[in-house]
Amino acid sequence: MPAYFRALAAVMAAVTMLVAPAVAMAAQNNAPSEASAVHIPERRIDRAIASIDGLASELLRKSGVPGMAVAVVHNDKIVYAAGFGVRKVGTNERVDPNTVFELASVSKSLASTVVAAAVGRGTVKWSDPVAKYVPGFTLSDPYVGAHVTIADMFAHRSGLPDHAGDLLEDLGYNRATIVRRLALEPLEPFRITYNYTNFGLTAAAQAVANANHTTWEELSRDLLYKPLGMNATSSSYADYEKAANKAALHVRIGNTWVAKYTRDADAQSPAGGASSTVLDLARWMRLELANGRYDGKQIVQESALLQTRKPNLVSSPISSPVARASFYGLGMGVSYDETGRLRLTHSGAFAVGAATTYALLPSERLGIVVLTNGMPVGVPETLAAEFLDLAELGSIQRDWYAAYSHVMAAFFVNHSALAGKTPPVHPRPARPASAYAGNYSNAYYGPASIESQNGRLVMVLGPRRERFVLQHWDGETFSYTPVGENAVGISAVTFAKSGAGAETFTVENLDANKLGTFVRVPPS
Repeated sequence: MPAYFRALAAVMAAVTMLVAPAVAMAAQNNAPSEASAVHIPERRIDRAIASIDGLASELLRKSGVPGMAVAVVHNDKIVYAAGFGVRKVGTNERVDPNTVFELASVSKSLASTVVAAAVGRGTVKWSDPVAKYVPGFTLSDPYVGAHVTIADMFAHRSGLPDHAGDLLEDLGYNRATIVRRLALEPLEPFRITYNYTNFGLTAAAQAVANANHTTWEELSRDLLYKPLGMNATSSSYADYEKAANKAALHVRIGNTWVAKYTRDADAQSPAGGASSTVLDLARWMRLELANGRYDGKQIVQESALLQTRKPNLVSSPISSPVARASFYGLGMGVSYDETGRLRLTHSGAFAVGAATTYALLPSERLGIVVLTNGMPVGVPETLAAEFLDLAELGSIQRDWYAAYSHVMAAFFVNHSALAGKTPPVHPRPARPASAYAGNYSNAYYGPASIESQNGRLVMVLGPRRERFVLQHWDGETFSYTPVGENAVGISAVTFAKSGAGAETFTVENLDANKLGTFVRVPPS
C-alpha cells in the first residue's frame, strides 16, 4: 500500500511532531508566562484572528490550492468565518463560509461525537463489542473478533493492519462487504498496536447505528447535525452532490491544479464520508469546547464525550529530545503542547482533491477549522499551526508550509518495484496470451479475470468489473496503472506458471498484507 495511505494518521501526528520542537525553542526564549498553561490574553487571540486573512491569502498564492474556508470559535462564539479563492478552477464561484466541502477523515471526530451522544442516551456503551450489533462480525483471531469494542475501533487498537479495507473500497465494494472481509486481514497484537483504519472505525459506527435500529447517515443527522442546526452537514455523498454551493476536488498535475476526480466515500462514511461547512463545524467546535453543551442545553453527555479525549495509544512516538509523543483518543488526536495545554486535532485528506483540519484548545475554549479543495500539500495544517503560534506565543515559530509540504510529498512516493524504471530493452518473452487468459479467484478481493484483447492482456477486477490493460515488462511480469484513492502510479502484476498456463497472478499494489494473489479457477 502506498506510503501516503499507510501514514495518513501521521498527518495529524506530524502536527504535534513539528509543533513540539518549535514551541520548545520558543519556551526557552520567552518569559515563563508565555510557555505555561495560563490564560492567553484576549488581545493576543484578537491579533491572531486579525492575521488569518493575510495568512490564508498567502498560502493560496504559494500553494496554488484553489479554495479555502476558515472559522474560529472562542468563548462559545463564532468569532471568525471567511472563504478564500474559488470553488472550482476556471470559474468565478467564490468560496464563502457556507461552501460545502468533503471532510475526509475529519469525519472521524464528528463520528466520535455521534457515538458519545448515543452512549449518553444509554443505547450503547463504548465498551460494547462490535460483534454484539453487527451480525456475523469477526476477525482472523476469533477471540479478538468477539471482544473488540466500539472504543477499540475508534482508538485504532484492534490490531487490524493500517488502512485495512481501503483497497476493497477502491475496487468498488460496499460497506457491508468490506466490513465482512476484515475477517481475512492478518492481525497485530490486540490493544497494544496502533494502526489507523477507516473500516475498523466504520464497523464500530455501524454497530452503533444497528443498536439504534437506524442507518449511520440518519443517526448522525438525528443525534448531532439536527440538534446543532448543522443544516449543511451530511454523512451521505448524495447530499454533498446536490449542494449548489460546494467545493470541487482538485489535484496538482505538474504546476497546474485541475478538477479531475470525484470521491464518493459512502462506504466509509463514519470515517471519511461527511461533508460540511466551516460555519456548521464551528457549531460542532462550540459543542466540543463546552463539553457537550450547546446554547445552554446538554446535547451530549459530558462523561461520554470526555472519553473521546483520553489518550489511548501513542500514535507518534518521541522522535527527538525536544519532541513530545502524540496520542490517539476516540476519533481524534490528543496531544499536550509545550505550553502545557491539551490540544485536540484531526486532519483529513483525499489524494484525489481535499485536505482539511481542525485544532481545539479546550483550556482556552478556542478552536480553528480549515477546509480546502486541493489534494494534501500541507495548507490547512500550516494555517492552523500559524494561528496557534500567534495565539499561544505571539509569533509564528517556523516556516510551517515548508515543513508540512515536505511531510505530504513523502506520502505520494510510489514504492512499486517498477516505479522510476524503464522496461528492459531486451525483455524475456512472455508466453502467448492464451496461457494467461481465464478466470481467477481471491477470497479477499473477489473474482478476477484475464482476457486477451487484440493481442493484449486485460485484467478485470472488482464488482464493477473494472478493466486494466497489462503492458508486458519482462518475462512473467506486466505493469498496469491502478486507479482510486490509493493509486500513486505504475504497479506490477506477476504471473506464476504451471505447465503451459499461468496458475496464479499477484497484483503488487494489492499485496501489502499478502492478500494480493489470485488463483486460477479450473474450467467447469
